[in-house]
Amino acid sequence: MKNKIYIGLLVIAFIFQGSIFPVEARQINYKSAEFKAVASQFACTCGCGQDHYECDPNTCNLTTEFKKDLVEMMNKGWDKDKIREYYVNIYGEEILTSPEKSGFSLMAWVLPFIVLGAAAAALFFIIRKWVKKKGAEEVVVTEYENTEDEVEGEILSSMIDEERKKYL
Repeated sequence: MKNKIYIGLLVIAFIFQGSIFPVEARQINYKSAEFKAVASQFACTCGCGQDHYECDPNTCNLTTEFKKDLVEMMNKGWDKDKIREYYVNIYGEEILTSPEKSGFSLMAWVLPFIVLGAAAAALFFIIRKWVKKKGAEEVVVTEYENTEDEVEGEILSSMIDEERKKYL
C-alpha cells in the first residue's frame, strides 16, 4: 500500500514539475555566441561587404532591423538551420556569406581549382617536352664539338712533338 502511495506521489510530482520548478527560457542577446554564429552566416545587403554580425549598426539601418529579427526568431526557439532556410527562401543564396555545399554552388567553387590544376599539369608536360627536344639537339652539338676538340688536341700535340724534335 505504501509503495502505491509513493508511486502516486512521484507521478503527481512528475506531472506538475513545471509548476514546481519554473524554468525560464534563456534570452539571446547581441553579444551571445549563438547570435554570432547565426548572424555571421548572412551577408549585409547594404553593400559594405561584411556579414550582419560585423556590420556597423551606426551606419547601416538594415543591419539593426535584421539583428532585431534574428534575436526575436532565436528567442522564439528557431534554430540556426531554420533561420538560414527562412532567409534563403526570401533573398536566395546571395545573402549567405559562404555558399551551400551542394549542387551548382559546389561546382562553381571547385571547378576553377580543377581547371587551374589541369592547366598547370599541361604546362608542365609541354615544358618538359621542349626541354627534352632541346637536350637532344645539344647532345648532337656536344658530340660534334668533342670531335673538334680531339682534332685540335691532336694537332697541338703533333706541333709540340715537332718543336721538341727541333731542339732536342
